[in-house]
Amino acid sequence: MPVTGFRGQEQPAAGPRSAPRPRDDSGVAAQVRALVVCGDLPAARERFAEIVRQHQRRASQIAFHYLRDAADADDATQDAFVKAFVHMESFRPEHSFEVWFTRILVNGCLDRQRARQRRERWLLPVLDNQGEATVVDRAVSPGANPEQALLAREQRTEIARAVRRLPPQQRTVFLMCVYTGYSTREAAAIIDLSESTVRVHLFRAVRKLRAALKAGTHVD
Repeated sequence: MPVTGFRGQEQPAAGPRSAPRPRDDSGVAAQVRALVVCGDLPAARERFAEIVRQHQRRASQIAFHYLRDAADADDATQDAFVKAFVHMESFRPEHSFEVWFTRILVNGCLDRQRARQRRERWLLPVLDNQGEATVVDRAVSPGANPEQALLAREQRTEIARAVRRLPPQQRTVFLMCVYTGYSTREAAAIIDLSESTVRVHLFRAVRKLRAALKAGTHVD
């Protein structure tokens, strides 16, 4: 079923600063589900728009740090909201809406990553390293001189490259726990792993990043 009105919400620029955690909208989501089940789609869309407003900024930033492209991140975010609405009947009201929705978003981003990798492997074998964005960002103070600003940009670029070279699951766990601020328990629910496995991946990711940055080389 087509869903309209979501893309019209105000879009913050995707950037390195983390958005605050949205409130738990599981109760609102349960109301949306009930409206969908009874067939009142206009009312369901109206209530769901409240969820979009609460979660859109954070969802956009999560997507951006998977896809590294603002346009792709915007599309992935909107697709995730539409997919969540279309499949609202499968949402379990006793569970966390944020976890359920973030799993949809992350899976969509991973699908886009795989599709992009296939295109690049067969059609676009030229790597474009321009416009690097950061995963772990340290803002440069307004009074920083040009040399300090240059060193900061180089450091951020090196960190971003090192994170991208982590094994996929370690990279995913690192982004979820370090950048987006999810606990290991929340990350485990979102990516469908045990919490102990998430902790292991996070420990290994941090250890590899520290070693790579200390040595001034990329993660192998």
